[in-house]
Amino acid sequence: KTIEFTGALHATVVKQVRLKNPSVKNLVYNATLVGRDAADFSLPKGNTVTIAPKRQTSINVEFTSRFLHPAEAVLLLISKSVGGIDGATLTFSLKSEVKHIEPTDILKCKSPCYEL
Repeated sequence: KTIEFTGALHATVVKQVRLKNPSVKNLVYNATLVGRDAADFSLPKGNTVTIAPKRQTSINVEFTSRFLHPAEAVLLLISKSVGGIDGATLTFSLKSEVKHIEPTDILKCKSPCYEL
């Protein structure tokens, strides 16, 4: 599955990934961001996700664009064994696109165009 982050340059975009636990025991995942632009993505609530039995939870993934080129990374959710229960390893492709640029400031300059 691909999660797309679209916004302005230097803006922070937050997306949620919903995880479900169909089993009768807790599932614990360790979340890791890998790839060329992994440093531009973050997990503000930490890298460990616990999902109660027969419940669902959401994790937030934040992206702050620093450049105009599209950023790419992968979110890996690797299960930790808890009481003999292992969940499937989950992968999500993270991609970004800068749609517009907001000026941070406007400067007015005055200078002669031509001088002898």
